[in-house]
Amino acid sequence: MQCRLAAAAQRVRRRPEDITLVGVTKLIGLERIQPALAAGLRHLGENYVQEALDKYEVIGDRAIWHFIGHLQRNKVRYVVPRFDLIETVDSLRLAQEIDKRATQVGKRMPVLLQVNVGDEDSKFGVAPSELGALWDQVAALAHLEVQGLMAIPPLAPEPEQSRPYFRRLREMAKELEASAPGPRVRHLSMGMTQDFEVAIEEGATIVRVGTGIFGPRE
Repeated sequence: MQCRLAAAAQRVRRRPEDITLVGVTKLIGLERIQPALAAGLRHLGENYVQEALDKYEVIGDRAIWHFIGHLQRNKVRYVVPRFDLIETVDSLRLAQEIDKRATQVGKRMPVLLQVNVGDEDSKFGVAPSELGALWDQVAALAHLEVQGLMAIPPLAPEPEQSRPYFRRLREMAKELEASAPGPRVRHLSMGMTQDFEVAIEEGATIVRVGTGIFGPRE
């Protein structure tokens, strides 16, 4: 997996070390996660709060934790103290709840804004037309550090079909940085097992890979 990541980066003259590989451990047991950590995997991505809490009790700070699923406001209190990055902020109300909980634990919580790049009713994420306003609102919260954007493109059988959506997210990041003073867009989290190489070619700094690392989910 690391070899494929490095090759994709080198094709577009990027440094492989600038790209973070997140192992998506949704429905993956500890018996498969522990060997991956021992082999050098550092970042884990979890979708479900309770499942994540159970794994955190065993793994703890041996991993860097990304929350990559839809986050309900009533679960934020469990996520903020344990996770290192929340990738799926898609509303001001959620951001405000994260800010409140981060204030309580004395933490400045790194977050990404999830964008619905395919304008799909079935997916979460802020609409592209509303991204600029949400970015400014989240950036103003004292205990949040907005670091970039995250997206899940429409499911497609061929990796190249995801390229326009990855490119769109990259262009939105450029527009954010050009529109007004504010935080730099440090991260683009995009690309999964089937299309992460295309995502890297289009500027991904974080790729989220599950079956490509752990094999099929049981």
